[in-house]
Amino acid sequence: MEKFTFEITAEYEELRIDKCLSLLIDTLSRSYIQKIIKDGAVFVNDQPVKASYKVQIEDMVSFQLPDTSLPDIAPEQIPLDILYEDKDVIVINKPKGMVVHPAPGHYSGTLVNALMFHCGKDLSGINGVMRPGIVHRIDRDTTGSIIVCKNDISHISIAEQLKVHSITRKYHAICHGVLKDEEGTINAPIGRHPVERKKMAINQRNGKEAITHYKVLQRFGQYTYVECQLETGRTHQIRVHMASIGHPLLGDEVYSNRTSKFHLQGQTLHAKILGFLHPLTGEYIETDAPLPDYFKHLLEVLE
Repeated sequence: MEKFTFEITAEYEELRIDKCLSLLIDTLSRSYIQKIIKDGAVFVNDQPVKASYKVQIEDMVSFQLPDTSLPDIAPEQIPLDILYEDKDVIVINKPKGMVVHPAPGHYSGTLVNALMFHCGKDLSGINGVMRPGIVHRIDRDTTGSIIVCKNDISHISIAEQLKVHSITRKYHAICHGVLKDEEGTINAPIGRHPVERKKMAINQRNGKEAITHYKVLQRFGQYTYVECQLETGRTHQIRVHMASIGHPLLGDEVYSNRTSKFHLQGQTLHAKILGFLHPLTGEYIETDAPLPDYFKHLLEVLE
């Protein structure tokens, strides 16, 4: 069984525990969390609780995921916004709210389910049956470009390019506050949060090197529209880095404690530009994922 233990911090105080856990563990759906709470598997301060329980600062939350055999991951006819495709790779413009690969509580409706329908058996197998073709991922509520490999040769090549940081990855984001400088670099190591297992943090002792370059695209009254280019690709890197300099992403429910007057589903973050060397031909290929409608509308409102 996989065990989770969290200590509740101020930013989650008074949230329902099912909501709180769905924010802390983005691979588990809220409905799945409600099920294991109903089964009596979630404890606060060593006592079982109901889904309506509102967490308090310093509450110790613990639970175990039940052992399950690997499920059959079914192909599903889900529309895909394809930016580039050939016999070796495919680049998808992922919509908001879509999980990249199956995990407990998310065995359907994922990008992998859609790819299995579209590509059939033409997906790399290096990352196993739960993640066919997947060589990297973006968060559920982050939109934009993700590259998927159709065979193991392509997978190895793209994985190596990711490892040496040679892939071009430019994200567009809206953050709280007005940045003073036109551009800058954040160089701060990122590792697991010392208490909240599914949350990342600046970690000088145990973190891995993380470098984000940012530049201002447009300034608004209380917000700034920025482009962030990744030199490294740590989990939640842009979200953690921008929060660390006092400019968390608008809509980020994990790394920001600022309220938003906009009705958003998670952080305003979009993987816009993705550039890589083709695994077989060596040709440089770059895709540009159009901003999603909600993001464009938000920019219009801010103007």
